[in-house]
Amino acid sequence: MTFATAAEAVQHIVTTEDMFALEETDIRGVSFRTFKNAPRHLGEILALTKEYDGLEFLVFEDERYTYEEFREQTYRLSQALIHEAGLKKGDRVAIAMRNYPEYLMLMMAISAAGGVIVFLNSWWTTDEMEYGFTDSQAKLAFVDAQRSAAMQPFAEKMSIRRIMVRDATTEGTTAFSDLMAASPSSEAPAVEIHTDDDMAVMYTSGSTGHPKGVVQTHRGAISAVLSWLMGGRLAEVMGTAPEPPLGDDGEPLQVCGLITTPMFHVSATHACFLVGLASGAKLVMMYKWNAMEAVDLIEREKATRFFGVPTMSADLMEAAANMGKSLSTLRSMEAGGAKRPAAQVGKLAKAIPNAQPSTGFGMTETNALGIGIRGQDYIDRPGAAGRLYPPLQDMQIVDDNGHEVPNGTVGELIIKSAANMRCYLNKPKATASALKEGWLYTGDLATVDDEGIVTIVDRKKDMIIRGGENISCLEVDAAIHLHPAVAEAAVFSMPHERLGEVVGAGVALKPGADVSEADLQSFLKEQLSSFKVPERIWFRTDPLPRGGTEKTDRRALRIECLGAEAGASLVTS
Repeated sequence: MTFATAAEAVQHIVTTEDMFALEETDIRGVSFRTFKNAPRHLGEILALTKEYDGLEFLVFEDERYTYEEFREQTYRLSQALIHEAGLKKGDRVAIAMRNYPEYLMLMMAISAAGGVIVFLNSWWTTDEMEYGFTDSQAKLAFVDAQRSAAMQPFAEKMSIRRIMVRDATTEGTTAFSDLMAASPSSEAPAVEIHTDDDMAVMYTSGSTGHPKGVVQTHRGAISAVLSWLMGGRLAEVMGTAPEPPLGDDGEPLQVCGLITTPMFHVSATHACFLVGLASGAKLVMMYKWNAMEAVDLIEREKATRFFGVPTMSADLMEAAANMGKSLSTLRSMEAGGAKRPAAQVGKLAKAIPNAQPSTGFGMTETNALGIGIRGQDYIDRPGAAGRLYPPLQDMQIVDDNGHEVPNGTVGELIIKSAANMRCYLNKPKATASALKEGWLYTGDLATVDDEGIVTIVDRKKDMIIRGGENISCLEVDAAIHLHPAVAEAAVFSMPHERLGEVVGAGVALKPGADVSEADLQSFLKEQLSSFKVPERIWFRTDPLPRGGTEKTDRRALRIECLGAEAGASLVTS
């Protein structure tokens, strides 16, 4: 059966395939399209993996786990959480560590036990970490040695129990192996979980100084996962899906994805891990990004899917060329977290011809669901963000009064779907500003053309995205103002060839004060994670430029500091 349009194919899929059947559901007083037969919670996704028994699921360095082994370990951990750690439904449990297999097990075990996962950024400083625990009120944390040490100044004061994963225990911590040894069973726990119960709190930087805790529900995450799976089905129906690579036996290889980004990001947890788990894929997890190691893993494990921030795609291309590797099994080169430089798209298509280049726009607030584009569509429109993923989402481009604007006109992108967050934790005003009658106001300025192709043109909110990491301008502003020589300061984005954007700053000094760029950067490294520290600082004695409302005009400051660089040359250091 052939279809003239994608809309016709979507209609065929949702009306003939039970997995993607739709219904209208009232969620917190708003009507949404939902998947009628979706798993109710993450625990049900795990239970459904029994159909993949016999397949390999997870590879980490020299460790390998089948679907059965992963499920058994996860259930054992879930039972230990309930019976040894005393976890009760709705309790929040923090994870603060680098990428390990236990991270994935913890996600599913906490969920299956009825708990709420709190994802904490492993790059945070002690102060940032303390804020996360204060905000989330998590009293149980799974950590590695570095994160445990960062928590040392406040863990006892806040009565936080730390479970040490992999690293040796220190005073005040418990070994993960001891917790597992206390588990009474490897059976699935009998906990009643509603599909609209909270699943996780994931922190994201926004336009305020402190990160915001995005509260995600089970339905929200599963809605995103099934939407992506339907995207794959739609490509098959429309004939745009790439031919799978074949093994030595002539049979298609198992889909295999490489997890390259930290697990505290929604792209890794949702778009990589949960999609892979739900679809019978093999996942290869990297402890930290290394391009040459990634090339070796793709070749050895016959990976078919690469997902990372655009910087990683560039690194991978360069490493593969230097190593003389073709990466012939790859069928998709996906990017998220930051906009891929348009020039990179054609280079990817040429360098790895078997793999479709693709990009996605999603947010922590949407469980990473949103807009995407791939293949020839993307090659032809390298600056675009793509089309809205069907079938649950609705989209509008609106003006400052919330009125939809004509196609081709710049406005704010807003999205309505069951995948949207429930709220910002402990921030009712921010929630009310972002969520209105089911619509999420993204804060991103965009246009849409007559074909439904969306292009993101700017951000309303003051944020810098450095290699996929969101950086609040106001947070960095506040840190700079702590220095005694500073009268006022404002940061702005600087273009960067590899990272997309980095932080620059304009600083007005107090009369008679003096401080060097290196000294101020050193000072800021004590206040902020290193990736937030400005890479260049422009000093001045006159006030920073201001707009008509007397607020600092970041755009004018950026132009003053960068000059021609603001729209042309790139920082490469």
